[in-house]
Amino acid sequence: MAETPSFTLTGGQILYPDGLSHGSVTVDRGRMDFDSSGCSIDCAGFLILPGIIDLHGDAFERHLAPRRGALRSLDDGLRALEGELAANGITTAYLPQFWSWEGGMRGPDFARDLCAALADFDTPLDMRLQLRLEIACHDDFAQVATLIADYGIDYLVLNDHLPHDVLAAGKRPPRLDGQAIRAGRSPVAHLALMRQLHDGMPLAREKLAKMLGALDGVRVGSHDDSTPEQRARSRALGARIAEFPTSHDTAEAARRAGDVVILGAPNVVRGGSHDKGASARALIGAGLCDGLASDYHYPSLHRAAFMLVEQGQTLAEAWAQVSTRPAVAMGMTNRGTIAPGQRADLVILEERSRRIVGTIAQGRFAYLCEPLASRVLQA
Repeated sequence: MAETPSFTLTGGQILYPDGLSHGSVTVDRGRMDFDSSGCSIDCAGFLILPGIIDLHGDAFERHLAPRRGALRSLDDGLRALEGELAANGITTAYLPQFWSWEGGMRGPDFARDLCAALADFDTPLDMRLQLRLEIACHDDFAQVATLIADYGIDYLVLNDHLPHDVLAAGKRPPRLDGQAIRAGRSPVAHLALMRQLHDGMPLAREKLAKMLGALDGVRVGSHDDSTPEQRARSRALGARIAEFPTSHDTAEAARRAGDVVILGAPNVVRGGSHDKGASARALIGAGLCDGLASDYHYPSLHRAAFMLVEQGQTLAEAWAQVSTRPAVAMGMTNRGTIAPGQRADLVILEERSRRIVGTIAQGRFAYLCEPLASRVLQA
């Protein structure tokens, strides 16, 4: 990456941890400073906020898996993804990639390919892989541990998509044929694999506990826990992050145990869950949220923050849900706030319209549009 320029954003309203204040912030060698250097960019009429940290964004899948044959290289898909992330103010993005028996884009081969593509991808954004492990895949745990070590994966989320009740009853799972086709198997072979994995769950949980105990520097979460009992089982395995708990009781149980609770920003924007789960607004109101994630829709993050402002939170409180608090959840001490020495990840919004007009990642403009673009050119 080329040398990072130095410049100062002046005249805007800057969001500090205690609120907005007029001032200036200097970007120098990819870090924030408050001693002016380089050219000066007039930001009067704009808000300057910390870059957004997205801990779980599934929307990357549409860039990497369009219609069959449309994508020749993962690099092309990642470049399109980079543009969408930056246009929505996201400067740190976790891409939740499965390692699953489901095959296709959720299979081990695609997980390896995406890890390799991300490692070679040149971008000022911090784009990381969140590995979503189907816990039934216990024969793969050694390979999973190797992948985590080789690529420095720091966030592992546990999933279990097997329809255990249906399999235990000896019934045929719904949508089996479509799932089998996507996995590249016959329906007979796919059902046989599901039954084999279902029967092996006691061994899978035993082996999983050993694998997780051997990991170093990896945060572990669980996805869509629906009951306090399920959250307790996840916690017993070492999952101290609860992604999208689906009931108030489950989120409350997570909070009592000191777990991190991550909720979906689209849930906030919609005013409720799309699948009849708990209301994120209600959970936030009850103090049961440690950060918002984009889930399936990147624009929802900044929109959710301003919706929380409309409901009575200060901008500092609301924006912390998409910046400071996710950084704390992941142990990132170099981002999430505007302060000297922090990584220069910033999002600039037009104050009147609240439209994102610029995103700076690691000291570089990753996204820029009018009316800010003309001021940058004049600097």
